[in-house]
Amino acid sequence: MNTWRNASLAVTAAAVLSLTTACGQEKGSETPNGQAVGAAQPADAGYGSGGYGADAGGQAAGAKPAGQLAVWESKDLGKVVTDSAGFTLYRFDKDTAEPPKSNCEGDCAKAWPVVAAGGASPAPGVDDSLIGQVTRADGVKQLTIDGWPMYRYAKDTKPGDVKGQGVGGTWYAAAPDGKKAAPGAGGGAGAEEADLAGLSVRNDPKLGEVVVDKNGMTVYRFTKDSAWPMKTACTGACLDKWPVVEPVDKNDTEGILKKGFVTFDRPDGIKQQTIDCWPIYTFAGDKKPGDTNGQGVGGTWFAVSPEGKPVGAPK
Repeated sequence: MNTWRNASLAVTAAAVLSLTTACGQEKGSETPNGQAVGAAQPADAGYGSGGYGADAGGQAAGAKPAGQLAVWESKDLGKVVTDSAGFTLYRFDKDTAEPPKSNCEGDCAKAWPVVAAGGASPAPGVDDSLIGQVTRADGVKQLTIDGWPMYRYAKDTKPGDVKGQGVGGTWYAAAPDGKKAAPGAGGGAGAEEADLAGLSVRNDPKLGEVVVDKNGMTVYRFTKDSAWPMKTACTGACLDKWPVVEPVDKNDTEGILKKGFVTFDRPDGIKQQTIDCWPIYTFAGDKKPGDTNGQGVGGTWFAVSPEGKPVGAPK
């Protein structure tokens, strides 16, 4: 009798464990040198070859002042603010403007050199009250526009380059008022994109309903990942091209399946949003809202439906 009871309890415990580990989180594994598998690489690694990148020793170049700010009219982005040499200035979605705070340090600051505040003058016709500064954790005083810290991009090697636009779904050229540069900013498309929920649904003319992030950028799934247990096959350099979607509050979504809407604690320490337990990503090759350049890449990457399914993937 006791043997039957113990076996019954074991089966029950296993069933409970199975239920409680839906969307099971994998344990972090290690390589022989002790580094976590899938350790995050800085977005778009490989800087320092030109422009305002890292110096020969791999250290972040000193913060350079912007001087006389200027504005140029981009066909694709509308009005873009530049420094006195014509290099595009950028803002980072993970920073804050109220209060001003930079969250780009270490390797990030090598890829995105900060713009020093000293000697900056507003562009002609721009309200000088928008120009300010914030003291970073490293003590550098960084230029802000309407509270947003300003950066250059290491891969912009000549005036007029905007190679940093949309990188990681978090970096955008700055408009003269500190907002994201966009055609018709201050009204029209740019304003609509700013009002998007953390995750929402867009009706793509070719793919149908697909999930987009707060910036309107298409969200993708990787068919080599798994949902139960949750595992990622996109690690290391893969994350340069396919940045993870960071955790989103359930209440900050529109039209998205809430089952399996949990945060994935990846082995590399990065927290990633999932839909129906599937890890989700954006694509660095998508440069503007509405782009779907990641669709079908390698036969393994597909846009995500509101139910978390890979749109257009082979059955």
